[in-house]
Amino acid sequence: MVIINDSDKKVEISYPCEWRYKVIGEKKEAVEDAIKSVMGERPHTVTFSKSSNKGNYHSYELCTLVHNEDDRTELFKELKKHDDVKMVL
Repeated sequence: MVIINDSDKKVEISYPCEWRYKVIGEKKEAVEDAIKSVMGERPHTVTFSKSSNKGNYHSYELCTLVHNEDDRTELFKELKKHDDVKMVL
């Protein structure tokens, strides 16, 4: 659950929770393999989202259970640093 505190705009997240990452890369198969590589045996789902207008980039939605902020940010970092991933949102 995500709660936004209006007084100081801080986001509070209740863990564990389901978290979604948007993973973007140039080659569909390479992005899928990158996600598998980072996630290993960890339970997750991957859904193709869309391709850019010219078909140069492809995005996927990765959904998994994160247990705390460190877990959430570590997954983000691991996905982002993979050679076949151009961007993670």
